Order: sequence, then structure tokens, then C-alpha cells
Amino acid sequence: MRKFLIALLLLPLLALAAADLEINTPAIGALKSSMQARHAQLAPHYASGAIGLTRDGLVALRDANAVPLKDRQAVNALVAAENGDRNALYKEIAVANGHPEWEAEVRNTFAQRWIQKAQAGWWYQDATGGWARK
Repeated sequence: MRKFLIALLLLPLLALAAADLEINTPAIGALKSSMQARHAQLAPHYASGAIGLTRDGLVALRDANAVPLKDRQAVNALVAAENGDRNALYKEIAVANGHPEWEAEVRNTFAQRWIQKAQAGWWYQDATGGWARK
């Protein structure tokens, strides 16, 4: 019984291990291109600490005071567009793998990757949801 429970707990990890996170389809390619194009606009806001990486694979306006009032609407629009693309990317990768039910696991894996690849000084949410600086 104990082995069964352990196997049941590891099942999502085993399933994700079989997922091709580098899979590419036209939809995934378009999302990645959109995100790459937007990155140059987001990068200064990561560097200033205005925005940070969330533990659920998204980005968030972390410190609105780090953005001049006249620019906040534009930054909020960038964050919303980035999150829309990220949500769509996770879904598309799961669907392209033939397992739409893997979306949460794909999201969690990418959330960890984004944080690992973040530059020194960028902010991210830790496992408890608190903000930390890399």
C-alpha cells in the first residue's frame, strides 16, 4: 500500500518527465516570438524591481512606486500581455504533448526555469509567495 501511495504521488512528476517542454508548433513559435519581442520593454522594469517573477510562472507589478505614474498604464499593459502569452504557452505545450491535463505541471516547471534564469537583482516569489531578490 505504501509503495502504491508513493507511486501515486510521483505520477505527475513521471508524466512531466515524459513531456517535451521544447516542443514547437506554429502557435508555440508565435507565442515565443511575441514574448521575445516584449522582453526588451520588460527588462528595465525587472532591473528596477518594479516587476517580478511569480511562483506560478507569471509576472506581476511588484512595486508600482518604481514606475513613474505616467508610465504605469503602459507597464500594466505589458504585464497583462506577457501573462496572456505565458498562460497560452503553458496550455499549448501541454496540448502539443497530447496531454492538456499537464498544463499545471508545465507551468510549475517553467516557473522554476524563469526564476533560475533570472538575472541577479531581479525579484521573484519564493515558495511561500514572499518576494526575494536574486
